[in-house]
Amino acid sequence: MTELYLVGFDASDCARRAVDEAARLGQRASARILLCYVIPWSPFTFSTAEENAQRHRRREDELERATRQILTPEQQRLESSNLECSIAARHGHPARTLVQLAREHEAAMIVIGANGDTPLKTRILGGTASALTQISKCPVLVVP
Repeated sequence: MTELYLVGFDASDCARRAVDEAARLGQRASARILLCYVIPWSPFTFSTAEENAQRHRRREDELERATRQILTPEQQRLESSNLECSIAARHGHPARTLVQLAREHEAAMIVIGANGDTPLKTRILGGTASALTQISKCPVLVVP
């Protein structure tokens, strides 16, 4: 069975370097790539049924846009290099969602950029890369 490398992708420069590194390693090992974009989300417990329905529609629209505008172009770029690549967009806590996807897909490794789209948020909240190194059961490659 071919190994799978899961790559957390947020369209930042650092995330693009992580994709490039995963692609380089993937070509060597004939591994498949799973590009994942996680939209941070947490459920609100005090919503009406109507608010929940509206939120659900907005969430579905966000996932569709993330897939079309962020993941698909990167997938096409990797596939033009003869790499097998699939994509996934999810809502949730970024680190926990990536770990869950890695478990579901039996990923051999998670690859992520050291810095995401907002360095200030990373300093304040701790960052996805840091959280992944603490909670992941599979190896995590953090790309500067």
